[in-house]
Amino acid sequence: MRSLFSTLVLVGAFSFLLLVSACQSSDQTYVPKPKGYNRLALPSHSYQPLTERHPYNFMYSRHATILPDTFADAEPHWIFVHYPQLKANVQLTYKEIKNDPKRLKDFIDDAYKLAGKHQIRASSIKEQTIQTRSGRTATLFQLEGDVPSPFQFYTTDSSRHFLRGAIYFPTATKNDSLAPVIDYIQQDLMRMLNTLQWQ
Repeated sequence: MRSLFSTLVLVGAFSFLLLVSACQSSDQTYVPKPKGYNRLALPSHSYQPLTERHPYNFMYSRHATILPDTFADAEPHWIFVHYPQLKANVQLTYKEIKNDPKRLKDFIDDAYKLAGKHQIRASSIKEQTIQTRSGRTATLFQLEGDVPSPFQFYTTDSSRHFLRGAIYFPTATKNDSLAPVIDYIQQDLMRMLNTLQWQ
């Protein structure tokens, strides 16, 4: 009985000393680790021509599928470029200008309004006008912050065709974690704009 008691005392004392020495030997201060996000394996970029009949044509990602726009107010030639693996959509809305400057102005105003709707949640909206390889101009909107549509654009020939595009994510994921996906799809959209042909 006495030896059992002595053994328990020795084990307790040894455990206490081990705990004290472990606490004292650690001179490092605790630094919380930054929040991590899941690593995304993005496929390599590869493109194919649009085969559906529309007043426009372009190259789009082989990792995407073309779906009809099923919203109630959708018009003919409105489509989704759907990325199933990335859980993202690019909505493309097409309008015919009919050589009407007022219609063109209304479509451009709508594009600005739709980008501006995100001002409440956006930390910034950067607007840029570019010239594509085919000589067309396009206006790009890059929206920073946790917005459902971080990248939008419109392009037009000013007389017949007007095309607007916007990336949409159906999830509430923070855009910091989606940054690689956004960059990936933006690169696809730049290829789309550079290969765009009006029919």
